[in-house]
Amino acid sequence: MNQHGALVLLAAALVAAAAEPEPLFNGRDLEGWDGDPRLWRVEDGMIVGSTEGVELEANSFLISRRTFTNFHLALEVKLRNHNSGIQFRSEALPGWVVRGLQADMAEDNWWGSIYEERGTRGVIVNGWKGKAETVVRRGDWNRYEVLAKGDFIQLRVNGLVTAELQGEPPRAGVIALQLHRGPPMEVRFRNIRIRVFD
Repeated sequence: MNQHGALVLLAAALVAAAAEPEPLFNGRDLEGWDGDPRLWRVEDGMIVGSTEGVELEANSFLISRRTFTNFHLALEVKLRNHNSGIQFRSEALPGWVVRGLQADMAEDNWWGSIYEERGTRGVIVNGWKGKAETVVRRGDWNRYEVLAKGDFIQLRVNGLVTAELQGEPPRAGVIALQLHRGPPMEVRFRNIRIRVFD
């Protein structure tokens, strides 16, 4: 078995052995999260982020009040247009801004990629070409998963492994949902659940 196959098996074993998943969003309000109230709301059991009528000077985030180091995060996301992402192991900065790793997504690009927000590396692993582009349902609901354990990170989109990163120093950080500056946009998230590893 090659190294990639071994990592995939390890990731599956870690998820299976982890504690039961817990919800990160209660489906009723934004308790446990912090973000610009002009941009984020709860609607029909979903977190809805929209920049309609608001011009952003910088990307803005809905930020978890808890931090996580080793975990398996799974959620469903529906991106209407433009660009969004899911921050993890990230640092919360003033003004609903974050710095760190992101599971990226954009209208017709970047899904399944590992990106560094407000860092120097930009796209670290491109998971779009030949990977996420084959499974993403544009304008519809997609399942996004982030596995972070020690120095290993894996992303999945609709069950397909799109990006893996080995050797990334583990650190505790927030999970955050992105609204990108630029044209008016909307993104929706639901069924946000996390399994925390010891």
